[in-house]
Amino acid sequence: MMKRLITVILLVAIGLTAAAQKRKVQNKPYIDLRPFHFGISMGLNLQDAEMSNVGPQLLEDGTMRTITCDVDNWNPGFSVGVLGDFRLSDNFNVRISPTMHFGSKHLVFRDFNDLNDAGHPRETTQDLKNSYLAIPLDLKFSAPRFNNYRPYVVAGFSPMINLAGKDQDYVRLKRFDAMVNVGLGCDFYLPYFKLIPELKFCYGLTNALDKDHVNELIDVNKRVYANSINGVDGVRTKMFLFTLYFE
Repeated sequence: MMKRLITVILLVAIGLTAAAQKRKVQNKPYIDLRPFHFGISMGLNLQDAEMSNVGPQLLEDGTMRTITCDVDNWNPGFSVGVLGDFRLSDNFNVRISPTMHFGSKHLVFRDFNDLNDAGHPRETTQDLKNSYLAIPLDLKFSAPRFNNYRPYVVAGFSPMINLAGKDQDYVRLKRFDAMVNVGLGCDFYLPYFKLIPELKFCYGLTNALDKDHVNELIDVNKRVYANSINGVDGVRTKMFLFTLYFE
């Protein structure tokens, strides 16, 4: 899915470059001179995570058990938010964009001590649902405007609050996380507003695993699954964001 999005953006950029042979009438020619303005956003997110496994575990009965945990695909979700944009100069802006990200991560546990008829480890799954409130602070660098479009790159930092409630599933993530963001986009100047498609990659800076959750599990059989993730390196969250801003 992400390859298709990147291909579409590249084709649009190539088409715009080919079409930009002469100057055209500019829509909203003074819109970028505002010292501060608001906007809204909506888009798609793809969530993933890097899992660090502990390997063989020594259980209380003296037996060894090996269970691994992995996120087997990028799970799609949706995002909505608002935007505040501060103009620093002709090319630089600071943006703060509180956003809600709704989605999940699909966890697969493989038990190497319990094989199926084909000789493969039996699998147990968990849909780790997430509702993140993200408050990214980004620095936006824009190229000079040509006609009615203006490409840019963006980078910044994003504190995250996980609003998912407590449960009795195998794994739970911490309430707070933080991510670093890098991305690119393009301002399209329409007659009445700006439309801004943006593609961004976010990577977690902290271990997002809630290590205390294993002690809260009532079903002791679930604890060996929860303990399969290394508590030190744990979980690093990742997201791709495709966002449409309206300014």
